[in-house]
Amino acid sequence: MATEISSVGKNVILRKLFENSGYRNDAGAVFSGGGDFVSVNRIFLERVDFDLVYNPLKHLGRKLAMNVTGELYARMSGLKALNAVLGFSNRFSYEDVRDLWEGILSVVREHSASSVSLDLIPSASGLVVGLSAYGERDRRLSSSMPEPKSKDLIVLSGDLGAAYMGFHVLEREKAAFSGSKGTVAPKQPDLSGYRYVVGEYLSPELAPGIPSEFEKAGIIPSRGYFMTHGLGEAVKRISADTGLGVKVYIERLPIASKTMETARELNIDPITAVVNGGDDYRLLYVVPIAFHEILRRDFQNWDIIGHLARPEAGEVLVTPEGAEIGIHAQGYE
Repeated sequence: MATEISSVGKNVILRKLFENSGYRNDAGAVFSGGGDFVSVNRIFLERVDFDLVYNPLKHLGRKLAMNVTGELYARMSGLKALNAVLGFSNRFSYEDVRDLWEGILSVVREHSASSVSLDLIPSASGLVVGLSAYGERDRRLSSSMPEPKSKDLIVLSGDLGAAYMGFHVLEREKAAFSGSKGTVAPKQPDLSGYRYVVGEYLSPELAPGIPSEFEKAGIIPSRGYFMTHGLGEAVKRISADTGLGVKVYIERLPIASKTMETARELNIDPITAVVNGGDDYRLLYVVPIAFHEILRRDFQNWDIIGHLARPEAGEVLVTPEGAEIGIHAQGYE
């Protein structure tokens, strides 16, 4: 039976959520002072950034905490502290608060944050999640970051397009279920053949310690990006930030077989899904070409998908035949 939030009270809930967690509810993080302070702030809104029809709250909490952690990793910083402000309307229960918080806390533990805080506020518009993540980047790293140049490599941490396919499968099943309401036997969602793509959308993963792995190898990226809105949007940002062109090679794009299979079933071009899709939760670094051999030898789970080019090249996809296709990301044209 669900427990009304008002019947427990804010202070009691906060105490319960931190019991046996290994953390205190402490908004103050201790920084060494020897590095550059890095912060990321995000607000996520129900029916805008997520749909609770098919996003379990524990998975959602983990995914949103991973979002801000990934942004720190893109800036070559680890997660040192995370502050959360959660807004709930009266249709949510104490158990809902607990599940969402458990998902957030799992990322705090996994990525070795030393401090975490939580506040609860009322909301008149469903669920609202505000997250602030803090990190510290070695100052020597900041001062030695190279200037981006033509021929610098673009390296990617995983395959693309799966989350976009998972989202479309979930939307399809949601529509089928909603359309069958009122019948004797409403159509139940069938996700049995879509475990990979649905999992990539609902609960993406991010390997801990990525920045330190690059540092140990002596690789210092000139730019870093956390992809959550598709490859096209990331490429546009790279070009805008560096003032250079970007060439991405279609034959080098990593696309999982399950993603290809689902794309064919849904009649969606997989390259369109990669360029304009979202929620892939992948890291994209721009790395000097001098590190090519180290990347090839020691980072075999990363893909070199393209390189920077002269400004007049623009932002293009290069086909296996050598033709160049302009990248048009959603939200830019």
